[in-house]
Amino acid sequence: MPVKIGSIVLPDFPLLLAPMEDVSDPPFRYVCKQNGADLMYSEFISSEGLIRDAIKSKQKLDFSEFERPFGIQIFGGDEEALSLSAKIIEAVQPDLVDINFGCPVKKVVCKGAGAAVLKDIDLMVRLTESVVKSTSLPVTVKTRLGWDDNSKNIETVAERLQDAGVQALTIHGRTRAQLYKGEADWSLISAVKNNPRIQIPIFGNGDIDNPEKAVTYKNKYGVDGIMIGRAAIGYPWIFREIRNYVSTATLLAAPTIEERIAVCCTHLQKSTEWKGPVLGVLEMRRHYANYLKGLPHIKDFRMQLVTAKTQDAVEQILQEILEKYAGINDDALV
Repeated sequence: MPVKIGSIVLPDFPLLLAPMEDVSDPPFRYVCKQNGADLMYSEFISSEGLIRDAIKSKQKLDFSEFERPFGIQIFGGDEEALSLSAKIIEAVQPDLVDINFGCPVKKVVCKGAGAAVLKDIDLMVRLTESVVKSTSLPVTVKTRLGWDDNSKNIETVAERLQDAGVQALTIHGRTRAQLYKGEADWSLISAVKNNPRIQIPIFGNGDIDNPEKAVTYKNKYGVDGIMIGRAAIGYPWIFREIRNYVSTATLLAAPTIEERIAVCCTHLQKSTEWKGPVLGVLEMRRHYANYLKGLPHIKDFRMQLVTAKTQDAVEQILQEILEKYAGINDDALV
């Protein structure tokens, strides 16, 4: 059955790309969309920054038609700022607005935003209602199980957010206190999904890093879809691999070295197109280790890549890597 968020129709068991600060930019999203991501989001955007016309915040509004359906994610702890930022977002016509009530990072939490809002459900509801009332776009939320082990209030939160007008909910299976440590607990995500009061789609997030786990969690916890974050960095093929395993119960072969280099080159090209020849090359440096993971004796090449200053120089190094490792057993690339 298709999954619907307002007027957005997603395939059965959609695969969502998580909004990740300094990662989920248009170049990264492009290669993930190419490889099967069904719904993607901007990096999270400060509502305060957006209404102050901060350049970095406004740049994060950029997206292409190729990326649709596409959501823009905002965070903040002030009703008026969130309301105004929702109006600004509506002007660029994404498909939905997502509110971040889950970011555990200290600089966000200290501002009373992100996961900090988990400590005050009434405030969370007011903030959500301010966004819902300010836009005709579907509003969704991404959050966590609770602030800490003593306040795992996600079941109550889910009901109240639905009542406030939220049209889908993504739940990361950790508390704020856990940050990204320990194993994600999906049992409470399942409890939300199986609550007869809950009629909106529920997406699970946390620790999905291979097709087998995705299908196991799909069957065990009954979520409508899953959101993938860190596992997609340098490995956008995870989306096509999961989609194939869901539909055929067979595993695709790992991407060849040719595929890895080709996608890395595409990512680099999109990065320089969007950010310019200097910043585009600089910001790609964080991705090379993941694209080349598993290749034996790759350290010297990796050092060359992170010190190269131009797109041509990087592409030349990638070509040398391709020539050296062509034909290597694909199993070594996992």
